[in-house]
Amino acid sequence: MARHRFRPRFRGVALTAVGVGGGLAGVTLVAAGFVVLPVVTGLVGVGLGAVYLASPVWRLSVTTDERGMSVGSDAQQRFSLAWDEVVRVIASPSTTTCFVDGGTPEKSLLVPGPGAIAPYDIDDKKALYDEILAHVAGDKVTIVEALDQAPR
Repeated sequence: MARHRFRPRFRGVALTAVGVGGGLAGVTLVAAGFVVLPVVTGLVGVGLGAVYLASPVWRLSVTTDERGMSVGSDAQQRFSLAWDEVVRVIASPSTTTCFVDGGTPEKSLLVPGPGAIAPYDIDDKKALYDEILAHVAGDKVTIVEALDQAPR
């Protein structure tokens, strides 16, 4: 059994928002007195960055074994999908990005590689990519250069 945790992909952006927003609010309060717009803007930056970093999504993980894969946390399972229930996999070996189609959006997963548009990253995603391709029947796998080139 392997476990691959979801991670914030834009951690640097969130930390920058917290730092710049906090700095802007602090400097404005000290240097200019209470000027509403810069203080509010700074606090919004701090709040948005903090909310992103504290998101419950970062407690999720993809767990795989010989039977299939599941996505969830210790507290709640989002979905479980047996390998033979996978409708199709679209995979890009050059970016190690793949999309696992479970038949509905609620039972599907994007394993993001470099350049993939996803708000999250996954620990050891190359191993997850390899495991998915090893377990899903070859006739259900479509290999493409990039996911946006996949047939519809």
